[in-house]
Amino acid sequence: MEIGTGLERLYVQKNNKKLAYGYTTGSCAAAAAQGASNLLLTGKAPEEICLMTPKGIRLRLKPECCCRDGEWAVCAVRKDSGDDPDVTHGILVYARVRQIDGHEIEIDGGLGVGRVTRPGLEQPVGAAAINRVPRQMIREAAKNVCEEAGYPDGLQILIEIPQGRELAEKTFNPRLGIEGGISVLGTSGIVEPMSEAALISSIQVELRMRSASGLRYLVVTPGNYGADYIREHLDLNLDQAVKCSNYVGETIDMAVDLGLDGLLFISHIGKFVKVAGGIMNTHSRWADCRMEILASHSILSGCSADTAGRILGCLTTDEALDIMEKAGILEKAMKTVMEKISQSLERRSYGKLEIGALVFSKERGELGRTENFEKVFSQCRRQV
Repeated sequence: MEIGTGLERLYVQKNNKKLAYGYTTGSCAAAAAQGASNLLLTGKAPEEICLMTPKGIRLRLKPECCCRDGEWAVCAVRKDSGDDPDVTHGILVYARVRQIDGHEIEIDGGLGVGRVTRPGLEQPVGAAAINRVPRQMIREAAKNVCEEAGYPDGLQILIEIPQGRELAEKTFNPRLGIEGGISVLGTSGIVEPMSEAALISSIQVELRMRSASGLRYLVVTPGNYGADYIREHLDLNLDQAVKCSNYVGETIDMAVDLGLDGLLFISHIGKFVKVAGGIMNTHSRWADCRMEILASHSILSGCSADTAGRILGCLTTDEALDIMEKAGILEKAMKTVMEKISQSLERRSYGKLEIGALVFSKERGELGRTENFEKVFSQCRRQV
């Protein structure tokens, strides 16, 4: 299948909308390297660059510029992320290529491409943050040009992203220990719109990096509320914290696979009350049983059917908590909620992790903690 820069012919259907695919920074880098290599070795600037991606989709990309700069040939390709919300959409990815002695194709990052400063990432410390598949794509694209041109020697390829340093602050890179720019990524060469797999992959990378740094117990929050609560109320190192978004179950699975010893979840009740019902993806489109869970635990705690009915009619957990407090059953109900949360977390990990949890609301502060919270909290503290 061949697709053009606009990607009009390839899309997915979500919520009755057509969402266009895009292509990765890795595809841009490989295409730019191909264009620059072609100019360097044949003297001709290509009007169009054809690139086969690992996904089996052939891209036909138009270079933004292709010129000589002394001994270097330079080519740029503009990133198109399709309908995926990506901060790199529209940026230019440059490849600078020059001849070198030997037969190797050397690949490095220049302006705007980050450098790895911590162990645990795909590339070693000190290397440019150009992942394995993009490196392979870049090398193959340049090698093909060398073979067609009959060029027997080596090439040095430098990937540059002028906007990379500025954009890096809007990505996970600073948390991951990638400094000076963004990463060149992509395992398939193609960006799938609204990809959950990409987000889960970024969580996995962060878990792996923390593990590689020697941490055995990690603090996990779904988002900024949890991080804010830790900052204000708990003596924990936020540098050791990982954001799991809605992917509670996947985060536990990945922690088990990495051989970690434990996780400590700190979460707002609006997210984590769902875990008491065994819901491990807390996004509302998958399940929203917040009021049903709170109402059932309120009944177990002795509230009337009328009170339970009013809880079921609430729109927010804060509204439900108010009703539970007025009925005098909030503390008792939260105790059984936390017991169920603990059971759900232990069941997902098959007992291979020590998992503690604390649940809070912004208005009331701490609402409950699992029985083993203090033990896991202490293990996290010892790593500070």
